[in-house]
Amino acid sequence: MAKVEARLKELGITLPPVPAAAGNYVHAVQTGNTVYLAGKGPLAEPGKPRPSGKVPKDISVKDAYKHARSVGLVLIAVLKEFLGDLDRVERVVKVLGMVNGTPEFGEQPKVINGCSDLFVEVFGEKGRHARSAVGMGSLPSGIPVEIEAIVEVK
Repeated sequence: MAKVEARLKELGITLPPVPAAAGNYVHAVQTGNTVYLAGKGPLAEPGKPRPSGKVPKDISVKDAYKHARSVGLVLIAVLKEFLGDLDRVERVVKVLGMVNGTPEFGEQPKVINGCSDLFVEVFGEKGRHARSAVGMGSLPSGIPVEIEAIVEVK
């Protein structure tokens, strides 16, 4: 079994199915040894609607962190589908995390840590990345967080 796949199993992580593209775009584009992942939001949990709302008014920072982690799982699932083998990941280079927050909210990094922490858990040092964590006035369908990434591959 591949190293990253074994790590996912060790962590008890099952990757979600890759959702259909919600517009005229693709989930990933590779140029040279760089893969650009399209922005993704949290998926609906079974029996629940897709998360929506502003942080911290409608969604706590703790819950938004969990949503950011779930977005990280979707991004890893996209990588798995696109690359076929997660061991091809040489390094997560850059993450852009966007938080649907109230105007005065300033703890975007605490939210996006949900994704960043996951990448380090799964990929180890290769998961450490440069990052921007920014607030947005709104996000598609009112989702609380959207994250995109740039990944170097072998």
